[in-house]
Amino acid sequence: MVSEVKTVSGRGIPLVGNDIDTDRIIPARFLRSITFDGLGAEVFIDDRHQAKGQHPFDQPQYQGAKILVVNNNFGCGSSREHAPQAIAKWGIAAIVGESFAEIFFGNCVAIGIPCLTADPSVTKQLQEILTDNPQADIKVDLETLQVTSGEFEGAIAMGEGARMMLTSGTWDACGQLVAQRDQIRHTAAKLPYVTWSKLAS
Repeated sequence: MVSEVKTVSGRGIPLVGNDIDTDRIIPARFLRSITFDGLGAEVFIDDRHQAKGQHPFDQPQYQGAKILVVNNNFGCGSSREHAPQAIAKWGIAAIVGESFAEIFFGNCVAIGIPCLTADPSVTKQLQEILTDNPQADIKVDLETLQVTSGEFEGAIAMGEGARMMLTSGTWDACGQLVAQRDQIRHTAAKLPYVTWSKLAS
């Protein structure tokens, strides 16, 4: 399936710090958005203003990065799904960290973003690699559960249920519905209370 997420490769971006909560990822004032469009420009907006251009998400060498490397308890705080959406809209396709808040993790899986855990020594070394060489490529492999960058290789982990959803493509609920449209039409045609022609129009 197109929705399968088995590997993610690309440049990375280091974001050092524990307990980075969802209000820092996307402040509450942006929850009024009707759609998630445009949230990528606002991700970490308050932190970025305070850092005066020195926040990794503002620094030119990290633009276009696809893999975010974080520390402990990333995504804690409120359960807002806008947080992973904002990260995704910025361009992040995978996150490697020491640990993730449970609801944030689930919201990421729901949009196809794998959150892989790693030992603090692995995240620290990855962050150092990316600080020293922002052009370094990283590969996150959900099948071998390894993260690599050049000669560096480290173990990563993910719960088996979430990992299987991503690698098989079953995380994508809308994609599943579209793929099964013929069976859905067949079932709907047998239901006495559904007029399929109205649903299809």
